[in-house]
Amino acid sequence: MINIRPAQARGNANFGWLDSKHTFSFGSYYDPNHMGFSNLRVINEDKVQPGQGFGTHSHKDMEIISYVLEGELEHKDSIGNGSIIRPGDVQRMSAGKGIAHSEFNASNKDLVHFLQIWIVPETNGITPSYEQKNFSLAEKQGKLKLVASPDGRDNTVTIHQDASLYVAVLNKEEKVTYNPNSNRSVWIQIARGSATINGKALNTGDGAAITEEQAIEIIATSDDTEILLFDLA
Repeated sequence: MINIRPAQARGNANFGWLDSKHTFSFGSYYDPNHMGFSNLRVINEDKVQPGQGFGTHSHKDMEIISYVLEGELEHKDSIGNGSIIRPGDVQRMSAGKGIAHSEFNASNKDLVHFLQIWIVPETNGITPSYEQKNFSLAEKQGKLKLVASPDGRDNTVTIHQDASLYVAVLNKEEKVTYNPNSNRSVWIQIARGSATINGKALNTGDGAAITEEQAIEIIATSDDTEILLFDLA
């Protein structure tokens, strides 16, 4: 079963410095029919104007992943981390028992465009932690590349939940197939470009909740299509 979540159906918050599209309920956008999917709680597509950003704020008991599509995102947190997140990087912050951080567009002239992803952790109250790794275009081109996993295997970032994240970059007519285990759910997010999923058409910003499918065939219908695939309990 494949249920498509169209990009245009998402919630939207535009503050001038920030334009944010919410796949699931978030902030002032409330939709009881879209409170998340399995342990996947938030997918926000954020565009932040040059020199602007999120001031210091706190999180608790959430696995937070930042995935930059364009530009540079500057991160600072209360456990001593400071970094610049660029396209190809995957950042994971475990908020655990509490962490404060800020996120700013590191450029004075270019937009930063990124996905903010929240996954509910398996256990509350863990010690906050941070991890950031880079995955080259070659690793993702034409294939599904594992970038986050519960056990950090294959040099991935570690998620404190039974969830795995794969990324693929596909040119037109390139195809990848994913075979989930029978007890798993899958969410696919089209970060850019367009594709068909088992024959169903999806475009930039669309998502798909997938259950009870033995094989998931993804075929790009435009060049430079970038997809995120979440394997969930």
